[in-house]
Amino acid sequence: MSLLRAVPALPVERIVAGVDFYCERLGFTVVASDDGFAKLVREGAEVHLWAAFDDDWRARSDFVSMPICSGAESFLAGTASCRIETDGLDELYREMAAAQVLHPGDAGAGPTDTEWGTREFAVVDLAGNLLTFFSPVVDGA
Repeated sequence: MSLLRAVPALPVERIVAGVDFYCERLGFTVVASDDGFAKLVREGAEVHLWAAFDDDWRARSDFVSMPICSGAESFLAGTASCRIETDGLDELYREMAAAQVLHPGDAGAGPTDTEWGTREFAVVDLAGNLLTFFSPVVDGA
């Protein structure tokens, strides 16, 4: 028995807007989509989006007797993150910079080296989810 891969599922408030953003700004392609879910791919990367659209919690004043529990509350949109490995980090960084999706804290100097052996940079999707693109640092490179 072995684990074969992980596919991130990121919460967004509106599937159509999320799909448009991922396709137009991040270069993904839609494989499947409906009102509550979308499956997107770009080369070997796969990302799922799910609708966090329940706003019923906003009208509640008593959360003890009426707890928030649908699992699709709108406040969940933008609270997730994932890491995607790439072999073209610098080229992808330039593409994402041109698409104006880099993390607001990005200093514009390009991918950074980490103490855990990667070079990476981050982008933020329309909902606020964090996607970190990385490449392992090869010793001697």
